[in-house]
Amino acid sequence: MANGTTVKEFVLLGLTNHHNLEILIFLLLFSTYLLTIMGNFVIIAITLVDQQLYTPMYFFLRHVAFVEIGYTTTIIPKALVNIATGHKIISRYGCFTQTYLYFSLGTTEFFLLAVMSVDRYVAICNPLRYSTIMNGQICPLLVLSCWVAGFFLILGPAAALFQMSFCGSNIINHFFCDNGPLLKLVCADTSLLELMSFLSAILSLIGTLAVNLVSYAHIISNVMRIPSTGGRQKAFSTCTSHLTVVSITYGSCIFLYVKLKGTNRLDFSKSVAVLNTVMAPLLIPFVYCLRNKQVKDALMRAITAANTFHHLKEVL
Repeated sequence: MANGTTVKEFVLLGLTNHHNLEILIFLLLFSTYLLTIMGNFVIIAITLVDQQLYTPMYFFLRHVAFVEIGYTTTIIPKALVNIATGHKIISRYGCFTQTYLYFSLGTTEFFLLAVMSVDRYVAICNPLRYSTIMNGQICPLLVLSCWVAGFFLILGPAAALFQMSFCGSNIINHFFCDNGPLLKLVCADTSLLELMSFLSAILSLIGTLAVNLVSYAHIISNVMRIPSTGGRQKAFSTCTSHLTVVSITYGSCIFLYVKLKGTNRLDFSKSVAVLNTVMAPLLIPFVYCLRNKQVKDALMRAITAANTFHHLKEVL
């Protein structure tokens, strides 16, 4: 136990030991990370400058994009530095900070997606009361609640993990400080910590997923009562982008807890973690830009305005 408290740093094994494959992984991670940052920044910028997107749905979307930037930045830059330098060491405090931010930002996104599904429910099922319910006071309060809930819900398990003693090996078989591999290095009883983590997962993952499912059950029920096909398609079009994002986000997280027959658990977890930390944040801005007509129109207006400004600048 005395030796357990002397662990000051951990070694992250990364995704592979093959040098040539590491180069390919570095290029893929770097390119997708840049695209993720740029794509989510476009969502933030376009919802700030275009007045036609000054609605609760895009207010919530802007915060989701901000969370995605923080979520992927918590993991990917450190992984890129480790691959580029070959120095795969992370300090104890750095490791715990990475773990806390990773789960806090992920939990915040779950709550934001749940709030967005409620917003779509009110817009479709109670359109006459929408502006009254989702007003300028309640929307910022909902977003603040999501941020507070996300960071405070993870605070208990994170504090408990930080107090744990580590003994024996300090090697983490992952490319970042994930909770599961860290628990394998603890030399004390982790039953209380595992219970706290389980309760947090129930509240954040299962709880918010239930809100999404109930909201969309009511939405589908109401939309199917619309007599015209065009009316049903128009109603569904307002929430297809959000439903796609919900499917991507929750699907990748649920896969992290599933072990397919014939797969190595750690290798499978690392592969899905790449999907969860890199691909999901990258896909979200593309989903909204390609499948949402209002965002596409806003982007076209922004591009047209930029071209006009550039032309006037050249003329002057």
